[in-house]
Amino acid sequence: MFSDIGALELVTLVVLAVLVFGPDKLPKVIQDVSRFIRKVREFSDSAKQDIRSELGPEFKDFEFEDLNPKTFLRKQLESNEDLKELKELRGTFDLKKEMNEVADAVHGRETAPAPAPAAVNGSPDLLKKQDKPDTGERPPYDSDAT
Repeated sequence: MFSDIGALELVTLVVLAVLVFGPDKLPKVIQDVSRFIRKVREFSDSAKQDIRSELGPEFKDFEFEDLNPKTFLRKQLESNEDLKELKELRGTFDLKKEMNEVADAVHGRETAPAPAPAAVNGSPDLLKKQDKPDTGERPPYDSDAT
């Protein structure tokens, strides 16, 4: 709950609490707050039990944490057969190799070039580096780009 509060922030909160409530009333305030938190947790637990009992035996595996979209998707993917195919596909992808190829290209080092596909269906290869036009020749005009 308070996992992102550092030591300095905690000390600041304690000093602020002592200044606001005073050293006399601070223990009573802490007891009241802890009692309130305990009652809220009890109410939440009893509400969860009531909902589970009303849903019936069909939903015995129902967990309220499943209402979180991340948890729900993770659970659905783990039970899905497509996950195995996804893991196989992930295994064939080598991120280090791809990053090294990109770094080599950026730094101008030569790597073993992969065979570039020729024009597919009559369309030019957009990844192929274009030849520079002559000095008197105008560059091609692309009406979609302007």
